[in-house]
Amino acid sequence: MYTLLYIIIGIVVLIFILAMIAPKTYDVSRSISISKPVSEVFEYLKFLKNQDDWSPWGKKDPNMIKEFTGNDGEVGAISRWKGNKEVGEGEQELTGITQNKEIRSQLRFLKPWKSQSDAYLRVADEGSGSTKVTWGFVGKNKFPMSIMMLFMNMDKMVGKDFEEGLQSLKMKLEK
Repeated sequence: MYTLLYIIIGIVVLIFILAMIAPKTYDVSRSISISKPVSEVFEYLKFLKNQDDWSPWGKKDPNMIKEFTGNDGEVGAISRWKGNKEVGEGEQELTGITQNKEIRSQLRFLKPWKSQSDAYLRVADEGSGSTKVTWGFVGKNKFPMSIMMLFMNMDKMVGKDFEEGLQSLKMKLEK
């Protein structure tokens, strides 16, 4: 009987320790240089529907069901998706637009698990008609997901997708 009690206490203590040392937040971003002026790049990026042309997740599920509400390119516009296991189900809402600087959105994932992240696309003039685009997202790891993040690396999980997407964006805008 005491052995079982010690095992249970040990498991609880282990979970508590892991929860204490687990990463509480994540911030993943990638950047690329595009040979187009800031205003042109920004005008293209602010429309959620344009993401279908360069986002890596559209390629992972060409049969994904998409729905748009609100005025695309304006705060409050929402893109909803329902796809295969690789892309899951969720929605993205434009939450802030700073002209020729930044587009902010909230990502709400419903499947395969519920989570929420704040995403951004930032543009910066690099001179000579070139624009630096930074695509990223930040969020909080809530318990028990925070413990899982001790064994998973969000940067490695999503970083390659961001790189692929930015490369597609570059090819799309520079053609």
